[in-house]
Amino acid sequence: MAIQLYNPFEEMHFDMHTCFLTGQTLLTATEPVSVFPEWVLNRYNLSDKTFKMLDEGASVQYKNLKVPYASNVTEQMAILDTEIEKAFTAGYEEVIKIPEERLFQWMAKLMIGVLFEDLRISQQKLARLGEPLRLSPFLKARFQKLHWMLQSLVVPMEFTGLKPWSIRVFKVKYSNDLFNYRDETNNLNFSLSMNDFGIVACMQDNGAVGKKFDELTDRIGSKTLHPIQFEELCGRFIYANYLLTSYATYNVSLTGDKVLVESNPLVTKDGSPLFDYWDDNMYGQVLANYWKPWGLTMKEIIQFPNPPISFIENDFNDEITDMEKINQPY
Repeated sequence: MAIQLYNPFEEMHFDMHTCFLTGQTLLTATEPVSVFPEWVLNRYNLSDKTFKMLDEGASVQYKNLKVPYASNVTEQMAILDTEIEKAFTAGYEEVIKIPEERLFQWMAKLMIGVLFEDLRISQQKLARLGEPLRLSPFLKARFQKLHWMLQSLVVPMEFTGLKPWSIRVFKVKYSNDLFNYRDETNNLNFSLSMNDFGIVACMQDNGAVGKKFDELTDRIGSKTLHPIQFEELCGRFIYANYLLTSYATYNVSLTGDKVLVESNPLVTKDGSPLFDYWDDNMYGQVLANYWKPWGLTMKEIIQFPNPPISFIENDFNDEITDMEKINQPY
């Protein structure tokens, strides 16, 4: 039988009786799976804490943030979680050894899980008003692409050409053991910091954002960063992803035993720049959001006519700033 990929966004199907990854009808006794794995909930005492959803005013306890999956899916997710737990617990030196595809699957698993609950909450809320849940064709297509890439957990799938994502891992010094998770579903941005490392990812840019910052990230290499430096990197990646003027496309070939996914280079039709104009004020607002723990305001971040301040690069020679020279708590 030829491989078929499931698309829950076509008919906006989000219930607890259908496997969200494969579309299989579940047995009534099937237990939904926690979006955040038990080892994360236990290590960071998150079970009873609340996770803020996109729907205004909605929040769900971490332990109740669950997704329905079939047994073959949960088996593969358990294998993936074991790999990730081992590396994340060991720290940066082991995290950088994880194949990017496995990191992508794990990040996509979290993002898709949160998205499922966001859409389910919105759908139930609208149903009480007698209205259907609607998504723009653009968002439907974007979510669908991420969803079928995650199906690589259970479907033989090979990514060819460019990588569909930009993923960068940095060594970061933290004074406390924390789990700092952020996602932004419209542009499929992801960041996570814990232990002694931080990860920032654009999940569907076909490598364009990572390429834009290759020179900077190469200079950083394995240097240990101050948390404020890592958050600045997140701000740069996320804002650059927002400025992309072209959207990821893929050539998908379904054979009898494998799905081939070829990422196309991002191009603009009229030869215009791939990234829109970089607005320092907009970027400064992004930085202010990421730098909230340090209480930095827009007035401190941007002092006209100077560009936004940077804790990553020295203003005089563009050298990477040593974290010990940064007078901010970590």
